[in-house]
Amino acid sequence: MSQSRQPIVIGNWKMNGLEASAGELNAMMAAAAGNSACKVMVCPPTTLIAGFAAKAAGSKVAIGAQDCHDAVSGAHTGDISAEMMADAGAAAIIVGHSERRADHGEADSLVCSKAEAAHRAGLVAIICVGETEAQRDAGQAEDIIGGQLEGSLPAEITAENTIIAYEPVWAIGTGRTPTLEDIEAMHSFIRGKVQALRGDVALGIRLLYGGSVKPGNAKEILGIEDVDGGLVGGASLKAEDFAGIFGVFS
Repeated sequence: MSQSRQPIVIGNWKMNGLEASAGELNAMMAAAAGNSACKVMVCPPTTLIAGFAAKAAGSKVAIGAQDCHDAVSGAHTGDISAEMMADAGAAAIIVGHSERRADHGEADSLVCSKAEAAHRAGLVAIICVGETEAQRDAGQAEDIIGGQLEGSLPAEITAENTIIAYEPVWAIGTGRTPTLEDIEAMHSFIRGKVQALRGDVALGIRLLYGGSVKPGNAKEILGIEDVDGGLVGGASLKAEDFAGIFGVFS
C-alpha cells in the first residue's frame, strides 16, 4: 500500500440495523478514537443515516449511504437522491454493489450516473466491481472487471472523490475468499486499468477489497500491495468484529 493513500475500512450494513443498533456505533466510535492510521466509515440503512451522522459528528467514524438515485429530485417514489443523502449527513455513497447489479438489474451506465450524482452532491463515490464464480472459472474475471470499470467510472474522478471496491461476487457472505495471490493480481490489474482509462489519478485512488473479510484474515488481506482497505459486510455489524478489522492498521 502506498504511503500516500491513507487506508479506509468501510462497513456496509446492507438491510440490517434498527435504532437500537446505535449501541454498536457507539462502541465502534470508541474503538476508532485512538486510531489515526486509517479512516473508518459505516454505511447503515437509509433510515439510520441522519441519526448516526449526528451521533458520529466529531468522531473518527464517518457515515455513508448504500445507494442513491441519479436525479436531483423528481417523481421517483421511494428513491432518494445523493443531495438528500448529503443533507442527512452522509459523506459517501456506495454505488454498483453486486447486489444492486444483480437484484435490480443495474447496468454500468446507471452505476456511472449514480457515481456522478454522488460527486454532484459533494460526496465520495464508492464504486463496486466484481465477477461471479462462473465468470472466474471461465477465465473471464479480468475482462468482466475491465468492462465494469470502463462503463462505471465517471470521466472526472479524483483520489478525493472516488474509491473503488473489488468484491468477487462468489466471496460475499459465503465465508470463501480468493487466495492472497488472486487478490493481489486483481488489485494490480484494477490499478493498471484505471491508469489506462484515467491516467495517473489512478495512483492516488484507494482500492478496497470486499468479500468475507473477517478479523481472522484481515491482517493478511489488508497487507497486500494495492489493497488500501476493506469494504466489510457481515463482520461490520458488530463493533468487536469490525474493530478487529480496522484495528490491524493501528
